[in-house]
Amino acid sequence: MSHDLSSPDYNFRLKDSLVGAQMLFVAFGALVLVPLLTGLDPNVALFTAGVGTLIFQFVTKGKVPIFLASSFAFIAPIIYGVETWGIPGTLCGLAAAGVLYIILSLLIQWKGSGIVIKILPPIVTGPVIMVIGLILAPVAVHLAMGRTGDGSAVLVPEKTAIFISMASLGTTVLVSLLGRGMLKLIPILSGILAGYILSVPLGLVDFTPVFRAPWIALPNFVFPEWNWQAILFIVPVAIAPAIEHFGDVVAISSITGRNYIEEPGIHRTMLGDGIATSFASFMGGPPNTTYSEVTGAVTLIKVFNPAIMTWAAIFAIVLAFVGKMGALLQTIPTPVMGGIMLLLFGAIMVVGLNSLVKAGQDLTEPRNLSIVALILVFGIGGMSFSAGEFTIKGIGLAGLLGVFLNLVLPGKKS
Repeated sequence: MSHDLSSPDYNFRLKDSLVGAQMLFVAFGALVLVPLLTGLDPNVALFTAGVGTLIFQFVTKGKVPIFLASSFAFIAPIIYGVETWGIPGTLCGLAAAGVLYIILSLLIQWKGSGIVIKILPPIVTGPVIMVIGLILAPVAVHLAMGRTGDGSAVLVPEKTAIFISMASLGTTVLVSLLGRGMLKLIPILSGILAGYILSVPLGLVDFTPVFRAPWIALPNFVFPEWNWQAILFIVPVAIAPAIEHFGDVVAISSITGRNYIEEPGIHRTMLGDGIATSFASFMGGPPNTTYSEVTGAVTLIKVFNPAIMTWAAIFAIVLAFVGKMGALLQTIPTPVMGGIMLLLFGAIMVVGLNSLVKAGQDLTEPRNLSIVALILVFGIGGMSFSAGEFTIKGIGLAGLLGVFLNLVLPGKKS
């Protein structure tokens, strides 16, 4: 049983199905975390991750062993968007983020990959990624202390919540530090399981929805509604993950010994990511991104056949139609999620900081200082600009400001 997607590396075999299931297992914790935090349906996220990965494989001619799933970069704008415009309006903005990737892919094909680095250097993307993590910090603390994300209501007594959240956090950290083999690749899933197991005897888990849910059910698909404000708010957020995409493709290239930047080309990988993200948003799922956890698993097991990701995608699509799976995921207590988020959102901030460090630029040099300082203060401080019905604020404003300042401020060093 062999199928060629125009790549000599692609070999679809039944015996690889277990390895594919393992890849989904590695991605599972992070994949479902995003919809659970943002109010989207985790079954839809499973479905769109699976279909998105298949779209990516088709566009990249089955050459790149990468799995696409829920992007953390969009958590803050989705939370804000759902509160402000509802889920359908927010999905419009998320679909437009995918269109930005598609435009970038065409720009790369026309001008070469250097054009994106010129417009979006680390001095811009680093602080924008930091803003994403720092804006979310209060949400993580509120949930870890047993409150709603905005802190307006208490869901779990504070002492109980802190015990559960710290157990989840501690497990996640210890597994990432001390875990061996495949265990090291599932710190988020390990933390969720530990917190969940502790929550059951404390009466924090209600299994009634699981018993009531059918075994087989259609995911709760939601379709976008046109919303200009959501587009203008969310599209600039896509700047940061677009640059991270480069890093992920370089990483998998170094692991497999193949230059995916050249073949199938970064323009194709970006196009695949963009179409997958827009598709996910049209179905009610979070934007997709390349998953470094799965790249880590590829490194560990040394199996570079891209068809393994086809199997992972198939399993994700099948799981999406298991009604009890979605119901079970919805029973995860707030403090469990809060404990994981304390590390997760801090880690997003560190990724941004690390990209600045690796760029090796002097941040006290007036030009760099101005760009970084203004991105951070505008983004974290919640600066907004309005003109009639048009409003832009937060991460979106910080991203656009960074791009603008980088292009217009004099004294740029080559």
